[in-house]
Amino acid sequence: MNIVFMGTPEFAVPSLDMLIEEGYNVVGVVTQPDKPQGRKKVLTPTPVKAAAERHGLPVFQPVKLRAPEAVARLAEWKPDLIVTAAFGQILPKAVLDMPVRGCVNVHGSLLPKYRGGAPIQRSIINGEPVTGVTLMFMAEGLDTGDMISRVEVAITDEDTSGSMFVKLSEAGSKLLQEEMPRLVSGETTAVPQDEAEASYARNLTRDDEKMDWNRTSRELFNQIRGLVPFSGAFTMWDEQVFKVWAAANPEQTDVLTSSDAGQAEPGTVLQLGKNGIEVRTGDGSLWLTEVQPAGKKVMQAADFARGGTLKPGTVLQ
Repeated sequence: MNIVFMGTPEFAVPSLDMLIEEGYNVVGVVTQPDKPQGRKKVLTPTPVKAAAERHGLPVFQPVKLRAPEAVARLAEWKPDLIVTAAFGQILPKAVLDMPVRGCVNVHGSLLPKYRGGAPIQRSIINGEPVTGVTLMFMAEGLDTGDMISRVEVAITDEDTSGSMFVKLSEAGSKLLQEEMPRLVSGETTAVPQDEAEASYARNLTRDDEKMDWNRTSRELFNQIRGLVPFSGAFTMWDEQVFKVWAAANPEQTDVLTSSDAGQAEPGTVLQLGKNGIEVRTGDGSLWLTEVQPAGKKVMQAADFARGGTLKPGTVLQ
């Protein structure tokens, strides 16, 4: 049986590795084009491309998979089954109809909740206590196909999007491994999604990174965790971007809140010290523990506080 794998980020690599290690006949890998990264804009392969090359597999990187020439190129591999995981492009009907065993996707949420491109980040930002992975048949709609199997994974207060990507990628690989014999034999069963429970996890934008100090401490804490390690949250200080990469759990910190917290407006710096930077929020305060001033590297907030450039009473916008 010819299997084509489609994926792009690190999330997809464990699933590809599993297929190779289990001896399945992966005839080719489709991933996004290389992109420039870093200040020097070095053209860098995707994690899936790097993994495919490590396994000696042919790689195809179409700008648009729906282009007729891209579909024709894919058809040359004569796929019986297509497996995708965070590929990053919508598969056209011509591709969905190509393999006799169908197209299956490893999706990082408990469908039908959090369809779309940022399910892991949105789950954390929204304060979900649990998420998971869904293995599903792909359809023309966005993540609307019938579900084959699901597994739940808890989200702890110590988790960030980065740690959950690792947990869910491993869970997804295991889920796919368990189902592969039935996918190969054509004995897989699936159930439709309940549209009444569906929600959409749109891709993150710059607006999602902005901190609104009128929100609760818990909401801001979740926002920061949901944006790490990709972009970080940010506020404005002295008309420049001031990034926040970590904060203390507002429900577990044993640091005393400033006596001025009740009177100050949201965004006011209440105190600075060895515990970091305390900032007034909509319902109390939040201790920032890792920050990045404009033009600087990420640093411990306590180290930044010792510099004395940020003063109590400053209002972060």
